[in-house]
Amino acid sequence: MNKNKHVVAIVDDDPRLLESVGDLLESAGYVARSFSSAGSLLVNGLSDLDVLITDIGMPGMDGFELRDVVKKSRPELPVFLITGRHEIADQGRAQGICGFFRKPFDAQVLLTAIANALHNTRDGG
Repeated sequence: MNKNKHVVAIVDDDPRLLESVGDLLESAGYVARSFSSAGSLLVNGLSDLDVLITDIGMPGMDGFELRDVVKKSRPELPVFLITGRHEIADQGRAQGICGFFRKPFDAQVLLTAIANALHNTRDGG
């Protein structure tokens, strides 16, 4: 793998979203890794990831729980939460994340947020 490219993991139980966001990320020069559940991401490990994008409303471990697990082992990893359900868009529970997006979200806004998070992480911010 080309380590010059940042690795972005996407966790969502919607295969169409995984495919479209994966294509978007790859077209922007990132390596996209797609996972259909939090468990499948955790089995594969977090060590080579540069950014995590996770859906909130998933069966099993939800996005908030995944964020909590990830922050214990990789506190510096930028995490973005996405949701299609406005009623679970709890801003209070969204602490410790880099961004929050409601589906459908603007692709360019997401890419800009990822680039900013990577820049801030690289600069120690």
